[in-house]
Amino acid sequence: MKIAVNKATLIKRYKRFLADVILKDGTTTTIHVANTGAMTGCATPNDTVFYSTSDNKKRKYPFSWELSQTHEKHWICVNTIRANQLVEEALNAQTISELKNFTALKREVKYGNENSKVDFHLIDAQNKETFIEVKSVTLLENKQGYFPDAKTERGQKHLRELIEVVEQGKRAILLFAVLHSGINCVKAAGHIDEKYAQLLTLAKQKGVEVIAYQASFTNNDESITIELNKVIEVK
Repeated sequence: MKIAVNKATLIKRYKRFLADVILKDGTTTTIHVANTGAMTGCATPNDTVFYSTSDNKKRKYPFSWELSQTHEKHWICVNTIRANQLVEEALNAQTISELKNFTALKREVKYGNENSKVDFHLIDAQNKETFIEVKSVTLLENKQGYFPDAKTERGQKHLRELIEVVEQGKRAILLFAVLHSGINCVKAAGHIDEKYAQLLTLAKQKGVEVIAYQASFTNNDESITIELNKVIEVK
C-alpha cells in the first residue's frame, strides 16, 4: 500500500478523533484521527506526523493522520482503517502463508449469535470456510507488543464469536496486524483488559488460530509504502 503524505509536528491529540499539528510552513491546524484506541506511545508531543489529504469538499478536516515516527525512529500506522486494507492486500498477494489457496474472499460477513460482522470470510476449493478477525497492534511497552491498548468489549465479543465458529467445525483466525516497527512479538494486555486476556487463552485452547504479521515501512518523503509481510510470535 502506497500512501501520499505530508509531514507535520504533533502538538497534541484530543477529543479522540482530533489532533493539532504544526505544518511545514509553521502554521497550526487540526487533523482527523481515525483511531478509537488510547494510542499509548503513538501520540507523543513533538513526534513527526504524516498525514494524507482528502479532496472531499464536505469534510471539515481534510487532513487525516496516517503515521507517526517517534523519537526512537519507530514507524507506527495510527490509522486503524489501514489494518484491514493491508490484510486484504496480503491475502490477495498470498503473503500470509497460513491463508493461501482460497477461492473466494468476502468482507464484513455477518456471523455468530452476538450480531457481529467478521472482517474476512474465505472459502477454499474444498468449500471449507475460514473466518478472520483483524486487530491492529500499536502498543509497545518495555519492548513488548500488546493488544488491546484499552478495554474492549467489542474485542471480547469477537473472541466469543470465533470460539463459536470453531465449535461449529469451521476455521477461525485472529490476525494481529502489527503496525509498529518496534514490536517483535505480541501478547494479550492482561494488565489493561484482564477479561480479554482470559478469553484469548480460552480461544487458543478451543482451537482458534492466533497469528501476527508485522508491517514494513518504506519512506520517500512524498509517500510511504506499507506492506504486511513478516510473521512474528504471539506469546
